[in-house]
Amino acid sequence: MSYQQEYKHSIESPEKFWAEKAADLAWFKPPSSILSTDENGMAQWFADGEMNTCYMALDHHVKNGRGDQLALIYDSPVTELKSRFTYQELRDNVATFAGVLKQYGVDKGDTVIVYMPMISEAIIAMLAVARLGAVHSVVFGGFSAHELAVRIDDVQPKLVVTASCGVEINRIIEYKPMVDEAIVLAKHKPQHVILLQRQQCIASMQAVRDIDWQDALFSARPADCVAVKATDPLYVLYTSGTTGKPKGVVRDNGGHAVALKYSMSAVYNLKPGDVFWAASDVGWVVGHSYVVYAPLLHGCTTIVYEGKPVRTPDAGAFWRVVEEYNVKAIFAAPTAFRAIRKEDPEAKLLANYNIDCLETIFMAGERLDPPTYEWTFKKTGKPVVDHWWQTETGWAICANLMGIEALPVKAGSATKPVPGFNIQVLDPYGKPLPANTQGAIVLKLPLPPSCLATIWGNFDRFSDGYLTEFPGYYSSGDGGYIDEDGYLFIMGRTDDVISVAGHRLSTGEMEEILAAHNAVAECTVIGVYDSIKGQVPVGFALLKDGADISAAALQTELVAMVRKEIGALACLKQVIVVPRLPKTRSGKILRKVLRQIADNEEFTVPSTIDDPASVAEIKDIMRSSGLVKE
Repeated sequence: MSYQQEYKHSIESPEKFWAEKAADLAWFKPPSSILSTDENGMAQWFADGEMNTCYMALDHHVKNGRGDQLALIYDSPVTELKSRFTYQELRDNVATFAGVLKQYGVDKGDTVIVYMPMISEAIIAMLAVARLGAVHSVVFGGFSAHELAVRIDDVQPKLVVTASCGVEINRIIEYKPMVDEAIVLAKHKPQHVILLQRQQCIASMQAVRDIDWQDALFSARPADCVAVKATDPLYVLYTSGTTGKPKGVVRDNGGHAVALKYSMSAVYNLKPGDVFWAASDVGWVVGHSYVVYAPLLHGCTTIVYEGKPVRTPDAGAFWRVVEEYNVKAIFAAPTAFRAIRKEDPEAKLLANYNIDCLETIFMAGERLDPPTYEWTFKKTGKPVVDHWWQTETGWAICANLMGIEALPVKAGSATKPVPGFNIQVLDPYGKPLPANTQGAIVLKLPLPPSCLATIWGNFDRFSDGYLTEFPGYYSSGDGGYIDEDGYLFIMGRTDDVISVAGHRLSTGEMEEILAAHNAVAECTVIGVYDSIKGQVPVGFALLKDGADISAAALQTELVAMVRKEIGALACLKQVIVVPRLPKTRSGKILRKVLRQIADNEEFTVPSTIDDPASVAEIKDIMRSSGLVKE
């Protein structure tokens, strides 16, 4: 079936389409009701189906002869530890830890916070919670005590599962003191903390409340899978909110499993037994979907990597993992490849490894700029697939479906809508826009399986944030356009379109131009207040290692490039060279914070920031450059 046939089938006959995909999974009770609505009028998929996600991901494969196949590979260059689990071994470890959770009171529908580094036990904990029909909420390991306390109060977990520490390149991050402080700060008090002691740091324990992971395993009896409804929640994952208060995205069991299983073959072109590596953390949605659930649902081998794309030990780290484990497809954020490009511009380290096994490189999490796409494609010789999705959807909204029909690539585009997603581009009044015209990117309701139906405990917040701006549509918050061939181009968040003397200009388009300069490793453009023009663009550029050019010369060349490509109306006159850009841990540049600093506005540094010191650093640079006036 061609892409067009597949997509048309999903839009014109959604119930038949998704019933076919649901049949690929091992249900306890197959659904007869495919699409219905909940009490809030939102789509609910497979409402009368009964299942268990952990069973589908582990027990089903063991029962069907895949018990000896590798399920999970743990690779930690920061601790120099490696381990492997077959499906049988992973199922047994998960069942035993589920027995620990059950022994300490976790039942169907209860919530459990998992606050752990990228180690195999984090995946075991998540699957164990799912095995009991409970709901996990993974909090990125190393988040501050305050941020953890906010999540404890919102999701109200029965217990917290954590580790003594996280290990990074040159430091140990102690988790237990932050967990202790968070519980003091929180109004809700979890009954227990289950703690995995790591040899790099032994944490102190509180009597009665704290449980040692290893000690608890000795007395635990393996727990069976608990049946849940397809519409029961599997997890709550927090994403940044515009108010500064995080939003708990709720993912159901049934739609999530069906969509992810389908995506592994349709989007990623993988078969059971293939090795898939999502170079992400389980604290993010990519980690949930494509480190843990999708590969295991599909019978693949997944990799848990406790390291970085560079400096663990060098910019050849990714290529080493690909060769060592025979990786067929890798999925990472563009920022990872920009980091590799910055430290190894000519990809000399790639020559040390054989990556013939690698068929496709997938990128998502932020906009894939054409220079990064072109560098990665040129240096590796592998297809580079950009795809666009959100925490709220849990899987790709737009992609080049490598398992259906690989379409011609257009640099800067995430290609075409994934089956099930009806994407439209609207003007501020909700009217559809013609091809090649930028506007707000929206999804026509009902949303396909795996998409959120609410925010944890607050449907009004979900409705106000996503459904009210364009009635009948889900507002993605991203802006862009669809070209004459139906290709979608994401140009950034809708608030990244600036108005310069009445001209609406995309900062994403300017970033493309700056990034094309051979000395620029990474960049961003923001709009700052101007008393005459309303806004003017200002660029920030991070240089490649070894680049031999002065800041003044670079600014002159970049301004000239933008003037040539867009015209004088762009009014880009200032480009500031910086040592780094403030980012979230998932690689998103904090453009809004940069704008607020430049405009002397109050701002809140989001909890997801990678290094809080980067904000103070960039503020000093902006002040010394004259951009920020005292």
